[in-house]
Amino acid sequence: MLRYRKFILSFIVFAFLLQACQALPRLNDKRPNFLIIITDDQRFDTMEYMPNTRQLIFDQGVTFSRGYITTPFCCPSRASILTGLYAHNHYVHVNEDKLNLPTVVEDLHNNGYYTGLVGKYLNSWKGEPRSEFDYWVSFFGGTVPNYYDPNLNINGTWEKKTGYITYLFEEYVREYLDKAASQRKPFLLIFAPNAPHAPFTPLKEDKELLTDLPPFRPPNYNEEDISDKPSSIASKGLLSEEAATQIDNTRRRQLLTLIALDRSIGEIMKKLEETGELDNTVVIFISDNGKHWGEHRMDSKSTAYEESVKIPFALRYPPLVPTPYTEEGLASNIDIAPTLYELSETPMPEIIDGMSLVRLLRGEGEWRTHLLLEAWPDRGHWTAIHTGDSVYIETDNDLSEFYDLKIDPYELNNLINDPEYQSQIAELEAIMRREEQVRVAPPEK
Repeated sequence: MLRYRKFILSFIVFAFLLQACQALPRLNDKRPNFLIIITDDQRFDTMEYMPNTRQLIFDQGVTFSRGYITTPFCCPSRASILTGLYAHNHYVHVNEDKLNLPTVVEDLHNNGYYTGLVGKYLNSWKGEPRSEFDYWVSFFGGTVPNYYDPNLNINGTWEKKTGYITYLFEEYVREYLDKAASQRKPFLLIFAPNAPHAPFTPLKEDKELLTDLPPFRPPNYNEEDISDKPSSIASKGLLSEEAATQIDNTRRRQLLTLIALDRSIGEIMKKLEETGELDNTVVIFISDNGKHWGEHRMDSKSTAYEESVKIPFALRYPPLVPTPYTEEGLASNIDIAPTLYELSETPMPEIIDGMSLVRLLRGEGEWRTHLLLEAWPDRGHWTAIHTGDSVYIETDNDLSEFYDLKIDPYELNNLINDPEYQSQIAELEAIMRREEQVRVAPPEK
């Protein structure tokens, strides 16, 4: 009996010590954590409706004033975030395409990171957990039918949850951060809420907000003359009064979903601070693409115009950005993966299209002067070279475009035939031919 009691006592002491060790902070692994926040269809000019996010991320780090998505469509853009590759190299051209290449999450997981995803993965994914994630909360495909009472896959089990999806995701992020705090390893969490994507369901308590929102009417709204655009766009008729009302309603509903998301991000940042990991976490905020609100008579995305390709983009990490500032260098979704590789001390793939933002933020060496943009929408494949001050666009079997963004930020006047710009256009065309070359062999499916 005495021997049995000693065994029980030893077991209790061992269990206590094991639990205590697991609760200890990381002693040797000083690599940073990563929290990547990816919103869905959020335009670059909407951050005024997210004061918490601005204050806690943008105003405490670096804001990329020239942040762009290389393919402004959900699944291709997210695949570029996961791989650091242009869409023509990772082969996810449209939302139905599957990503069959290794990702930065797999590599960091293999290099000792505790990984998690809460929210949207890829439109072509059915929602079940992936092996490179230690923690998983997601939904089927890329769109939920309603923001209320979603069907979620929680670590392998489908459950019908009651509540507003943004706040449900917030709860799971907080749970993940608690679990991460007990790990003796750094973490990588992708938080991908579906706001402000369709059906952009507002929180019931927010429905009376922004009722006095003025109509959005920039100079290129319902553009009077679009004859200098490709025929696939030039053939569009003027927006009807009904269409204009619908666009205004969509805009308001999108902004309302961002207001709710902003509250959740505030709580998530507070949770990071409570765990003691805030300043040791690289927090990146980005959207997967923008969306037109009537500019050039359009209400879609997947165009080469600013409303579609320019997005809110910021990074908070005091050891790298001790003083908040605005960065004007061209930054993109393809730069996230190489940044994670460098800061996590993980070997990077031989072929990658993006550049580590560490180089830009530390001012080490030259930074890019141009960025390739591309998409495969129903109206025809297009490719563009963006310099930050100008953009050259080619649409297959259609009219090409050139816009001087310094004098024409709303892209009203296509200068493709203007004699003054021909040498510049020729230079950008040559750059395009180089950049669009395929560098990665098609993966086995």
